[in-house]
Amino acid sequence: MKKRFLLIASSLLTLTFLPQLPTKAQQQSAQEYMELGIMQSRASNYAEAQKSFTLVINSSPENATAYFNRGYAKYNLKDHRGAINDFDKAIDLNPKYTEAYIARGMSKSKQDDNKGAIQDYNRAIELNPLDANAFFSRGVSKVKAENYKGALSDFNKSIEIVPDNAPSYIARGTCKQNLEDYKGSLEDFTKAIEISPKRPTPHVGRAFSKMKLNDFKGAIADYSKGLEINPEDAESLYHRGFCKSQIEDYSGALADFDKALTLDQESVGAYYGRGFAKNKLGNTKGAIEDYNRAILTGNLEKIKIVYSGPITKQILDELRNNVQERLKMAEMSPERSEVYFNRGLAKARLGDTKQAIEDYNKAIDLNPTYAEAYFTRGMVKSAMGDQRGAVQDCTNAIKLNPKYAEAYYVRGIIKQALGNTDGCFDLSKSGELGYNQAYNVIRDYCN
Repeated sequence: MKKRFLLIASSLLTLTFLPQLPTKAQQQSAQEYMELGIMQSRASNYAEAQKSFTLVINSSPENATAYFNRGYAKYNLKDHRGAINDFDKAIDLNPKYTEAYIARGMSKSKQDDNKGAIQDYNRAIELNPLDANAFFSRGVSKVKAENYKGALSDFNKSIEIVPDNAPSYIARGTCKQNLEDYKGSLEDFTKAIEISPKRPTPHVGRAFSKMKLNDFKGAIADYSKGLEINPEDAESLYHRGFCKSQIEDYSGALADFDKALTLDQESVGAYYGRGFAKNKLGNTKGAIEDYNRAILTGNLEKIKIVYSGPITKQILDELRNNVQERLKMAEMSPERSEVYFNRGLAKARLGDTKQAIEDYNKAIDLNPTYAEAYFTRGMVKSAMGDQRGAVQDCTNAIKLNPKYAEAYYVRGIIKQALGNTDGCFDLSKSGELGYNQAYNVIRDYCN
């Protein structure tokens, strides 16, 4: 009897709280607001669209599509929490609403909930294994989670389902870059350009891959095309400036770094690159000013490309007075010590040896394994008359880089000048490592 009473009570509750069905007029009004909201969304007027969909929900609270559309409007208004609430409701009303799972996943991704986002995409794929957008979106979340191989698999599937979607090729190309498959990424960006030539992103993406493959002229051409479409892209200007420096077009590089800095005054890399270009063009004071700005701006961890490389010098008398630099730019070194190192070079060129030593000290403090900084500091010490300090710095450089031919060469010359015949062994080692100038000194001083 008790069980039957519970069943009856349940039925009564259901009847009591059953929502009233909307009248025919309300249904018509809801449909009109739904159509209006869709039009407003298409016109990117999301604030008004949200209001229209709210009116639909007020008239028809069981309308899953209205919640979905309002969630979409909130997503575009960057109200991701509000969007998730609406997508939750849409899914409650329709548990097989594939698009709602994808949209909720996108909102979760914006909230850095990549695990939750992937779970939603998994459910969407269970409901529809041929939904390219679900695979694409899951791939994006996997990239954010640094699961590049998993992301690559998802982008492959997305392209298999929809072969002519430019964003999928762009995403896969970028994913391949993260996997250091630069040749493979070139193919994807090229395909994206074929599909959608007016998008700047694939031109810029292909340029970056070419830069990594040392095709600097090809990279410049692609960055230039991307900048034709989006001339306000400071990062592309910065990278194009780097590429121009690599082919020794320092005037062109200077112009690009100048323009990049008008767009982004906090670009440490652009100050650094401009300083390097000025240095190469003989504007040493201007170079120091830019290195100073790079240091003072802070955020040095943002530097994506810095300029460094081995130094060759000739020491003592005419050798020391004719110091020559052999600088090459190295990619993707995050060492903030490079800024101090290069500023030290510029200060030494101006004869400000005390300040140069301070900069080399700072570079070594920041990076105790920086062999070039020890070597160059040794060169300045030698010029200041501290030959023993110079020998010690060369020794430190050799400990860090046993194949540092120039350091053996310099240490050998200084040892000879100090009356230490061991210097000839260093000179011999320098020649053995490929520094042929050592044999000229051996011929004159070691025989």
